[in-house]
Amino acid sequence: MHFTIQREALLKPLQLVAGVVERRQTLPVLSNVLLVVQGQQLSLTGTDLEVELVGRVTLEDAAEPGEITVPARKLMDICKSLPSDALIDIRLDEHKVLIKSGRSRFTLSSLPANDFPTVEEGPGSLGFSVEQGKLRRLIERSSFAMAQQDVRYYLNGMLLEVSNGMLRTVATDGHRLAMCSMQAGIEQADRHQVIVPRKGILELARLLTEQDAEVSIMLGQHHVRATTGEFTFTSKLVDGKFPDYERVLPRGGDKLVVGDRQQLREAFSRTAILSNEKYRGIRLQLESGLLKIQANNPEQEEAEEEIAVDYNGGSLEIGFNVSYLLDVLGVMTTERVRLILSDANSSALLQEFDNDDSAYVVMPMRL
Repeated sequence: MHFTIQREALLKPLQLVAGVVERRQTLPVLSNVLLVVQGQQLSLTGTDLEVELVGRVTLEDAAEPGEITVPARKLMDICKSLPSDALIDIRLDEHKVLIKSGRSRFTLSSLPANDFPTVEEGPGSLGFSVEQGKLRRLIERSSFAMAQQDVRYYLNGMLLEVSNGMLRTVATDGHRLAMCSMQAGIEQADRHQVIVPRKGILELARLLTEQDAEVSIMLGQHHVRATTGEFTFTSKLVDGKFPDYERVLPRGGDKLVVGDRQQLREAFSRTAILSNEKYRGIRLQLESGLLKIQANNPEQEEAEEEIAVDYNGGSLEIGFNVSYLLDVLGVMTTERVRLILSDANSSALLQEFDNDDSAYVVMPMRL
């Protein structure tokens, strides 16, 4: 194996692929990246057995084909440390990989490509294509609500649901739920649901950088695969049953509050400063046309804000975790938002004022 490549052309895919590789590995080969040269194409593969990422680069000069694995972190650090216009020459010499650039020389240890694990190809059951920008928006609008290290392992990920003409993402950690949907040209008669693990979702979002370019998604029985021009990303699926999110969406809330998103966000942020650091609870008091926000903490400190809102219902007092409200307001984009409530013990539904494609549910707190 022997090829030459510009530093910039190698660094971009290498950084993304190395992002998948975990630093602490049980198998030594998992901290390596697999380099394969075929014809004029170099492919780089990284995996942690949960997710796999393959980056592809077209080589400008003639190359000798071959395959080998080298330490991912070291190769990336070498590339980063070279000048930006450097030309890198990489060749395999017996069991070592020699890297030359200008007056620099490096010799890296390697492990055979046969030792490198590949994600098993299962039969693909459903494939479709969507614009990268749209899929990224779905992920960004709901991924914050995924659980982290919950014993209910199926919550440590995101539900991807495909139904006729519709693509939807849902995430919940048991205290709040985020859901975002979009129209997509998908022919699928019945609902198809998969749970993509947390790491898979966050890595996938990092790859969706070309707003208008297409990404092809393949949903298999055990894997989801996303392919763009330069990358193929594969993640294992979580084997479990996601909660029925339709039952969680509050129905019949009779108290509608409409307010300015930025004003609410700033007021919540200021009030949060004096909320209890552990429980982050704040109290909302609603009266006609007015929302009062209050917080206090064990040191007997208090914060209070008043905001004018569109609201004509009866008075209501309800407590929430302020972090959950701020997370929702942080991913919304419209100027005005609506909050639908029924009583102090029922979940709140938050949505953008003129748009139903995303919905957020936050459970109340007893204060």
